[in-house]
Amino acid sequence: MLDDSLLDDPARLAEADSAGLLRAAAMAGAQVRATLETAAEVELSDRLDVGRPRALVLIDRPGVSRTVTRLLAALLTPSCPVPVVVAEVVPSWIGALDVVFAHTDDPGDRELAASLERAARFGATVVLSAPPDGPVPAAVAGKGVLLPPRIPVPPEMAFPRGLAAGLLTANALGLLVSDLESLADQLDVEAEKNYLARDSFANPAKSLALRLADRIPLLWGLDPVAVAVGEHAAHAFAAHAATVCDVEDYRQALARPALRQAALVGNSDRDIFADPDDGPRGIQPRVVLLAVRTGQAAEAARYQAEEMLPGVDLITAAEEIDAAEPIRAGVLALRFELAAVYLGLAVGSIGGAGHYTSVPA
Repeated sequence: MLDDSLLDDPARLAEADSAGLLRAAAMAGAQVRATLETAAEVELSDRLDVGRPRALVLIDRPGVSRTVTRLLAALLTPSCPVPVVVAEVVPSWIGALDVVFAHTDDPGDRELAASLERAARFGATVVLSAPPDGPVPAAVAGKGVLLPPRIPVPPEMAFPRGLAAGLLTANALGLLVSDLESLADQLDVEAEKNYLARDSFANPAKSLALRLADRIPLLWGLDPVAVAVGEHAAHAFAAHAATVCDVEDYRQALARPALRQAALVGNSDRDIFADPDDGPRGIQPRVVLLAVRTGQAAEAARYQAEEMLPGVDLITAAEEIDAAEPIRAGVLALRFELAAVYLGLAVGSIGGAGHYTSVPA
């Protein structure tokens, strides 16, 4: 059961968050800065000064690796001058003209280790974001660039580090221009907005958690980058709040009549005296439309979606964050991650919140 009073009680929140997940999430900016420092020390830009690659291969492994690679691919593909390939293992055609990027928090992933070893053996340039010990980093030792973590956080909180490592790789190859210092600063600003002592009405992550509590979140993106952010949000809600989300491009989402009808009902104002479990499936869905990109296409998508889903929740990152697309995406991903942690604490899927009882004096 949701204990919504917990979210506005900083002392109880801190007590419930025994694993320190809120603090770990708030260190997103620090993760980015640490990755910048590591990249400078290993001279990443100089070692990737290989000219334009034939292809950039993003290795998709379990955990936040998957959401990192999907977001990187979405950010790169509109104007990237080379093919961007997302794969679970290094493709068989890999060669000396290709660059491989992988992020993992499982240094014992032997399938990934064998895959990266094959890439290095065939002369591909490999950039690996991973812990320094284990079969995976050993597979590229002396033959690739390793970016190990410096900020200790749980694996499910390592998204900022993986994203920073991928963006730095793209920057060094001249495939994308991202200001990582600005990303770190904006992540710090977002973490401050969502600090546990701020009340729900002034805390975007707490407000989002309350909006999605006791609902099935339908996170529908108005652009490919927003869909990728939604995929990370779904991972975070599953990891922390045991909540299953539907993530889809809004046009594909609207092509499913039954779910579209349920979404219309779920987002409409309901009778305050109605039984919350009244209905064909009990828990109602709630649509949250996500937008990261700007421009005419983005405006057209927003207009169409709002016309077909009146009263829908809309999060438009560009209206809140005056920054480049990768920064807007990273900040929005952090907000959802914090919302997932707050919701998990409030329902008791993590910490001790769900079983909290006050002790008499």
